[in-house]
Amino acid sequence: MRLARLVGMVEVIALMVSAVHAYEGRPTEPPRPDPEPVSRSEVRVRAGLGIVGDRYFNQPAHRAASVTFFAAESLPAGDPLLTRRNVIVRGIDVDLLARDRADFSLDTGDGPVRFRAHTAATPCRWLDTVLAPGTAKALRGLSGARCTPLDDGTLRVGAAAFTRLT
Repeated sequence: MRLARLVGMVEVIALMVSAVHAYEGRPTEPPRPDPEPVSRSEVRVRAGLGIVGDRYFNQPAHRAASVTFFAAESLPAGDPLLTRRNVIVRGIDVDLLARDRADFSLDTGDGPVRFRAHTAATPCRWLDTVLAPGTAKALRGLSGARCTPLDDGTLRVGAAAFTRLT
């Protein structure tokens, strides 16, 4: 049985806010270009609503999945931003958090922000187009966690304190 790290220092390597859904239509066609850069050095999180400016912010159908986390270790080659997950981290077993539906906090210097992992994020076939053929299949069970923020706060790229709460 694998145990998730309970407390420790991790790294937030990327933050992404996307106002539009770039991966729609057929994966055999190129994705829609983002109207503005999606990579951020910091993001504002609102409890129960998500990341300010993201396409899933305050969307009732996505409240239990408004913030997505992805472990960089799951994609050793390629750009993890192409997974379109909001928070890319190194040093956390994100997929175990999803399986356990765990509560956890991340503190990047402005105080801890708590999240509740609800479900695993499902890899889509677009990953075969934007990364490499077979990526979607390879990431089954390793594609991240869909989470609800439990606190308002700020996340920044860089070192972070991680605490598993449940």
